[in-house]
Amino acid sequence: MKSSNICKFTLPKDIQGIETDCFVFESNPQHMKLKNTLKKNSVILITNGKGYFNFANKSIPFKKGDLIFGFKGEIIQGQPSDDCKYMYIHFDGNRSEELFRRFDITPKNRLFEGFDGIIPLWRDSLATASEKTVDLASESILLYTFSRLFKSSTKRDNLITKLLEISENEFADPDLSVNRIADTLGYNPKYISHLFKEKMGITYSEYLRNLRIKYAVSLFDHGIDSVKNVAFLSGFTDPLYFSTIFKKCLGVSPKDYKSKNK
Repeated sequence: MKSSNICKFTLPKDIQGIETDCFVFESNPQHMKLKNTLKKNSVILITNGKGYFNFANKSIPFKKGDLIFGFKGEIIQGQPSDDCKYMYIHFDGNRSEELFRRFDITPKNRLFEGFDGIIPLWRDSLATASEKTVDLASESILLYTFSRLFKSSTKRDNLITKLLEISENEFADPDLSVNRIADTLGYNPKYISHLFKEKMGITYSEYLRNLRIKYAVSLFDHGIDSVKNVAFLSGFTDPLYFSTIFKKCLGVSPKDYKSKNK
């Protein structure tokens, strides 16, 4: 079967520093579905489509423009869309570990979005590289990609800041959810949920619940006596559910809390 894949291998060099093993454009998404144990570190750039990667039974969603890192010895398997295409570079060497530490790239922080702009550069570098220059092309592309991670990390932090701002301003709206915020900001809700848990240490639903309960406490402290009214003002649509969550968070029911504070 005719294939449009491009695959070029570099010659082995001293393991000191950073060494690239291969520079590949993959147009057949079926190859991503194969379970594979990485013999070297890998950086994958999604050039089209979307899907999921499974690392140690943990699913990481991806889309066009996402950059995903895999680590030596890991088992990786993808679930791509039919139109998925991607490029990757395998690499190793002492400097790769230093770069991972510098940019906080870990199994819990392996996906970076917003790299659509470097797709043409990756493609052109691979297409024009010869057997004598593919090592230079792949190394330069790899290091350039690492250099772009600082901007990406700042963007991720800004996204969390924006999400917190929206939540603090709109938590009293019972329809507020991570899906609605993701739609407003133009992001995948699973990506935002994953990033929020990674950065904040709790899920977004837990954060929103705590924000609402904290506000409910302040309402009781300021003299609002009706549990029903406090529930509605805090973003809950069901007073009974509100009472259950309130007791779960504070250890006492709203009624007991009011009595204690009186």
